[in-house]
Amino acid sequence: MRLMILGVFLVWGGWCSTDLMARAAAGNALSGGVTGVRIVVVGDRGTGKSSLICTAATDAFPTNAPPVLPPTRLPEDFYPDRVPLTIIDTSSRVEDSGKLGEELRRADAVVLTYACDQPATLDRLSTFWLPELRRLEVKVPVIVVGCKLDLRDEHQQISLDDVMTPIMHQFREIETCIECSAFKLIQVPEVFYYAQKAVLHPTAPLFDQETQTLKPRCVRALKRIFILCDHDRDGALSDAELNDFQVKCFNAPLQPSEIVGVKRVVQEKLPEGVSEHGLTLTGFLFLHALFIEKGRLETTWTVLRKFGYDNDIKLAESLIPSSFKRSPDQSVELTNEAIEYLKGIFDLFDADGDGALRSSEIDDLFSTAPECPWNEAPYKDAAEKTALGGLSLDGFLSQWALMTLLDPARTLENLIYIGYPGDPSSAIRVTKTRRYNRKKQQSDRNVFQCLVFGPKKAGKSALLNSFLGRPFSDTYSSTTDERYAVNIVDQHGGVKKTLVLQEIPEDGVKKMLVKKESLAACDMAVFVHDSSDESSWKRATELLVEVASHGEITGFEVPCLIVAAKDDLDPCSMAIQDSTRVSQDMGIEAPIPISTKLGDFNNIFRRIVNAAEHPHLSIPETEAGRNRKQYHRLVNRSLMFVSVGAAVAIVGLAAYRVYAARKNASS
Repeated sequence: MRLMILGVFLVWGGWCSTDLMARAAAGNALSGGVTGVRIVVVGDRGTGKSSLICTAATDAFPTNAPPVLPPTRLPEDFYPDRVPLTIIDTSSRVEDSGKLGEELRRADAVVLTYACDQPATLDRLSTFWLPELRRLEVKVPVIVVGCKLDLRDEHQQISLDDVMTPIMHQFREIETCIECSAFKLIQVPEVFYYAQKAVLHPTAPLFDQETQTLKPRCVRALKRIFILCDHDRDGALSDAELNDFQVKCFNAPLQPSEIVGVKRVVQEKLPEGVSEHGLTLTGFLFLHALFIEKGRLETTWTVLRKFGYDNDIKLAESLIPSSFKRSPDQSVELTNEAIEYLKGIFDLFDADGDGALRSSEIDDLFSTAPECPWNEAPYKDAAEKTALGGLSLDGFLSQWALMTLLDPARTLENLIYIGYPGDPSSAIRVTKTRRYNRKKQQSDRNVFQCLVFGPKKAGKSALLNSFLGRPFSDTYSSTTDERYAVNIVDQHGGVKKTLVLQEIPEDGVKKMLVKKESLAACDMAVFVHDSSDESSWKRATELLVEVASHGEITGFEVPCLIVAAKDDLDPCSMAIQDSTRVSQDMGIEAPIPISTKLGDFNNIFRRIVNAAEHPHLSIPETEAGRNRKQYHRLVNRSLMFVSVGAAVAIVGLAAYRVYAARKNASS
């Protein structure tokens, strides 16, 4: 909540416990990692900028302040947050506008001054200075300061609230308005305290000025904190839990009378904020909204930072394991322990017991995270949905498997948000290298990634759609970005594996293969072509050779399958003959015919998983690769002959020396 402060500090009368918490926060609030704050002071000439800075630094009014001061530093112990301030004085002369702009762009906060005895300087705030800050794209908090309060005409008393409210509605970047007098030493330190506070404890992430409500991400974080503090899980903070919370955040206990006072204030304003068990989540959120409305943002920020949140109201990166030692051809999967936990979470949030999580139930599940992690690409629409649009258990686990494969840190972060017990790093495991699996002729993975290549209109998207149980559509829509589809594939013996299909647009293949390790983490590659179109097959062949060659050169060979799509159309005999020959020449399985239109998939997804489970098979060999192998064999054979010849020569020489030595000895 933005403040307007006249002649005294804003205080919370009649509620001792709230004031206690706020005072404790002021002394103990964490600075969110900020090591210094740079404040730039601007305003019309003669409004008292330099005198304000001098008085703040020396606690004495200067008799002869220079027109522009050099940078002034206030030490870290000047204010309770213990963060040093650098205050930059500026010139308002037109010829210095370039330097002024440079300083403003480096500012963490702006102090904008006007003179209380010069109404014209007040008018210039909205007609020049605030528009100028916007023109310069200065997007930092602004503290409006009325200087020379002692010189205001006593017969022309002006209400700061009446004057500034319209301006603050127009310019939402104004954080605080305050009046002061450097000559009378009235509220001078407070000016820079509020400027520093606006940087260390910003309003924007917490509070929506338009609706006057807590922002969604703030609500989500506070809800998670509430749940963590509700040890008995009864939906309310008891007196003991409230006291534990107070001690954790503010290092000071609450007296029983203060706890009663807190609950009384909440109950008077919001009856549902207190139950027979204690302070409810609604009451907890109400308290923080009240803190912010009263200008006590440091209280809420202290709570958030004590529980590990940063200025974006996300858990600090230091709290989330993010370094996973693995080679390029290793992948990351959920452990069985994590999967069992997620199964329990699924059952817990399946409120209607229909075996699927609807959108509202998924939102509820992630209501303690900054946002649902699956609302954006590549996770949105990547898993199979039920007829009513919900996620089945398989679909739910598939989404987690995809997120873990692509972004393990994101998985761990969201597991923490939803309450995963114990060490989050125990929730994932790093697989063996593909090279090791190929040597052992068996993969240890439970999640397989398959790249889907093919020319335009070959049927790649239809293949992914069918994998997600979506109906066939004759409408063609070109895929321009990489797209994922993930689902569970049932294998023989009741074994379940997760398959991730990644569609690679034809135009994106060259860009992808520029990277040496682009195929490293890939378990399979599928090449789709339109079996009724000879040109489609030829282009698919080119892509197959490109990918296979890249694998041979980099050492990251990938098992491959060829899919002859659109089997319901009249086949191209030339394509059939040529594809059979190419597959034989390259040493891979013959093309697998499918028809997504007729729903005839020829067990394609199970066959993909089977091939991935045996990574030493189905690896294509190009002519260039075959020639390289023959060359290396010849070189190795030649080296062997040279080695044998050298060994024979050495043995012969040694034998001759022995013979010569014996002959000399006998003579």
